[in-house]
Amino acid sequence: MPQATVHLLRHGEVHNPDGVLYGRLPEFHLSERGRDMARMLAEHFVARATAGAKISYLAASPLTRAQETAMPTSEALGLEIHTEPRIIEAENHFQGLHPTKAEFLKPKHWWYFWNPLQPSWGEPYKQQAARVLAAVQDARTAAIHLAGDGAEAILVSHQLPIWATRLTAEGRSLAHDPRKRECTLASLTSLVFDDAGKIIRVDYSQPAAVLLPGAASTPGA
Repeated sequence: MPQATVHLLRHGEVHNPDGVLYGRLPEFHLSERGRDMARMLAEHFVARATAGAKISYLAASPLTRAQETAMPTSEALGLEIHTEPRIIEAENHFQGLHPTKAEFLKPKHWWYFWNPLQPSWGEPYKQQAARVLAAVQDARTAAIHLAGDGAEAILVSHQLPIWATRLTAEGRSLAHDPRKRECTLASLTSLVFDDAGKIIRVDYSQPAAVLLPGAASTPGA
């Protein structure tokens, strides 16, 4: 099958004045900065398309922040947004709580720390990577069907599932320090495939880097 690229796009900044771990909670919308990020991403993809990139397929997690991030690109490129549940945020026991040391040290949470390498407080890293990679392969196939050799797809997802997928694609250990993930807001983790559907390279870029200084850094995004 022809070569293709699938871009895993992390959504833009979220309006979260209370600083909670929002996880899969509904109705967390992009902030004004997040909307600017989404528009900047659309400009980035339009520039790529103008230069000859065959961007033919667009999908987003069902969560509001991912759908809103995808919207400007959808409008700019005339692509339908396919809702893809397999690229949703990871399940997390701490969803809805404030990520403070005092909260995490409460006895009611202790059981959930028994295996941080899995992790035991949420969806296992392996499970996250498996579902995202399955969605990636389907997006690759769809993009090639629409645009042929060199086709590109965009999947708007969330930091942890994207990072687990990248670690898997690069053959690295899934156990990691969350503070060291290379997956900023509105960043692109691009999986490049050969003709046989095998990942041959992972690229990383930050099209909205100029908007990152001062952006929210609450985990669970």
